[in-house]
Amino acid sequence: LVDNEMEDVIRQLEHQISRLEGVLHLEKKITASGGKIFATNGKKADFHTTLKKCKEAGGSIATPRNPGENDAILYFVKSFNTYAYLGIKESLIPRKFQCLDGTQLNYTNWHLNEPSGKGEE
Repeated sequence: LVDNEMEDVIRQLEHQISRLEGVLHLEKKITASGGKIFATNGKKADFHTTLKKCKEAGGSIATPRNPGENDAILYFVKSFNTYAYLGIKESLIPRKFQCLDGTQLNYTNWHLNEPSGKGEE
């Protein structure tokens, strides 16, 4: 009997999650790639606020590690007609970049002559 009750609770939770995901997809606030979920609240903020909000949500600022993940981030850029912060920073070596956790970048998709160090990047 306990197993049946647990199964019912799990089914109800799965249904609620599915409905919420549907709403978020309609509002263009969630997408997925390679088993990862990418999400936004759709609000503009500075880098430090964005970092904080991502941590509060149990995630991190997106760091594209392949073309599919890059496309997932680009989905938000196009949907909200804005730029997105990435989990990438300049290393101690000028014009060399790394992930926020200090690991090496294995994937980049920079525009020609970017990053240039001019303006906000």
